[in-house]
Amino acid sequence: MKIDPNATSDLSAQIAKAIRDAIVAGQLIVDERLPSEAELSEQFNVSRATVREALKRLAAQSLIRTQRGAFGGAFVNRLSFEEAYGQQITTSTLLISMNEVSFETACEARYTLERACAPLAVDRRTPDHLATMRAEIVRQGQPGLSDESFCASDVAFHRALVDAAGNPVLSYQLAGAVEGMQPLMNMITFTARSREEIIRLHTTIADAIATRDARIAECSLSELERYTNQLARDVFAARAK
Repeated sequence: MKIDPNATSDLSAQIAKAIRDAIVAGQLIVDERLPSEAELSEQFNVSRATVREALKRLAAQSLIRTQRGAFGGAFVNRLSFEEAYGQQITTSTLLISMNEVSFETACEARYTLERACAPLAVDRRTPDHLATMRAEIVRQGQPGLSDESFCASDVAFHRALVDAAGNPVLSYQLAGAVEGMQPLMNMITFTARSREEIIRLHTTIADAIATRDARIAECSLSELERYTNQLARDVFAARAK
């Protein structure tokens, strides 16, 4: 593992990348103990504070874990999809909130992926997935439900649909699209949307998943995409006046 002391990027970032590359390349394997801070400091010819900062970066990415005690230290972590969800959600949220991703692009990505989940969900959904979707539809129809709670229920409904596909890679990709981007989509459109229309479409989707009709599920998701985009266009047009 090497770094370039003359590079413009800071040394801790270079060290973190060098260790991350070694993990990806299989040079450092899961549960293997990393060299100590003193050893890394000597290897990279930097201060222990710089090494410590690099290890913090890796821990924030769930690539390593630290243990205390006589047999402690930093160890290569076994990364799971569940642990990576939070990073995916945070990154997606930042991208759309900083206008790096347009509303239309985010909406297209989300519903394209979600439609890909529909046939799998039809085949693999469990009673628990269906129960979650039904429960969220009931919740969305409750009188006096706040906009924040309605948005949270909207996210939970679609997350249940995605999870019903039983594919962790799709679930990971959609974690950002559904849990990261959808709340921001809701914030933009909640003043203009009809809860009744959302509930109608959610009910149609849930019924299609229950009766194993992938075509109707996909068509209803497409209808929901068109409705969401039209709401956004109306909101942006009103703001421009």
